[in-house]
Amino acid sequence: MANLIIRNLQGVQIPVNGEGKAALRLIGEAGIDWMHSCGGKGRCTTCKMRVLAGAENISARSAAELKYFAAGRLRKDERLACQCRVTGEVTVEVPPDTQLPHLKYSH
Repeated sequence: MANLIIRNLQGVQIPVNGEGKAALRLIGEAGIDWMHSCGGKGRCTTCKMRVLAGAENISARSAAELKYFAAGRLRKDERLACQCRVTGEVTVEVPPDTQLPHLKYSH
């Protein structure tokens, strides 16, 4: 089975069943805290994640992501967890600027 792997959260693996759920939804359903100030509506960039591997298993950039990318608020390897749908194995990490203070992140 494919997983959404969060490398700097001790390599936690969240099963991906191929339904194409948003990464933020998968993370929430797994009981993991993830910053998302706008409630997952694509109106901010607080839920961004850096994609390390498996970008081909994520949906195309949404209109919100394209807007933030064009404005320089998302790097080429970053996606909004609330906007991208995961269909297969993907490895990501939480960028330093969106890490939650109560969680322990690895390097």
